[in-house]
Amino acid sequence: MTISRRQLFGMTAAAATAAACPNLSIAADPPQRTKGSHLKLSLAGYSFNRQMARRGTPEQIQKAEMSLEKLIVFCAEHGLGAAELTGYYFPAEITPAYLISLRALAHRNGVSISGTAIGNDFCLPDGEARQKQLAECRQWVDYAALLGAPAIRIFAGKVPAGDTEDAAVARCAAGINECLQYAAEKGVFLALENHGGITSTPAQMLKIIQQVQPSEFFGVNFDSGNFQTADPYADLQQIAPWAVTAQIKASISVNGKKQPADYVRIVSILRDAGYRGFVALEYEESESPFAAIPPILDKLRPLMDG
Repeated sequence: MTISRRQLFGMTAAAATAAACPNLSIAADPPQRTKGSHLKLSLAGYSFNRQMARRGTPEQIQKAEMSLEKLIVFCAEHGLGAAELTGYYFPAEITPAYLISLRALAHRNGVSISGTAIGNDFCLPDGEARQKQLAECRQWVDYAALLGAPAIRIFAGKVPAGDTEDAAVARCAAGINECLQYAAEKGVFLALENHGGITSTPAQMLKIIQQVQPSEFFGVNFDSGNFQTADPYADLQQIAPWAVTAQIKASISVNGKKQPADYVRIVSILRDAGYRGFVALEYEESESPFAAIPPILDKLRPLMDG
């Protein structure tokens, strides 16, 4: 069997990460893909976080400067083929009819729903609060399936006060496993994001992955802006082989200090890992997203395949 350079890179990056954590025996393997990379540009709803109503009433959502419906139209007007409908901005009461209306609006406008996201914490100890987190994740699997969203970005959480990281990691992995079985039955991917807490470094990410049961419906959400280490680009290389969704941001943090992101370098990391899928711009800067997003999209389009 001939191994391509990109396949070799992915295998090498995975091995390097495991070598950095010698006690790990990786359970969830990197996803199997067709040779080569294919990237499609999307836009995350969180890019308009300040302009959207969170868990609002229909009236609040309608009055807001941006909504999920308006996001779909914005994407269509700016030539984007996909939008991530981030979970925070759905109404307080979500009905099947509402989800179907979003799916229809997106299809009429030629916009794919690249995914959605929830703000879960699977590090919580056993009890009512944890069960609520697990139930909400399963509920969002149902929502995603009805929307036609292929993946949900999920968080790990943070270590509860007085607890140990190892215990939190074990509970996080157990929560993922519980929800993953349900997600697989519905055909929805769960993508663990590098989002601080117990996912602040690649080594921490791999400690969780090591305890996740093998499933073709599990992977990583590659977030280009969330590592705040001495070499975030090198860290991104280590998690890229497991990516099933990806986000790109305008900034990157080196030792916690923000600087402009190197889009070419980030996209090259994804391509070298053989990633195929959506790359969602998640805009988090201070300038108005209405003014700032179009120029960023112009920079990203030449780096994409669709």
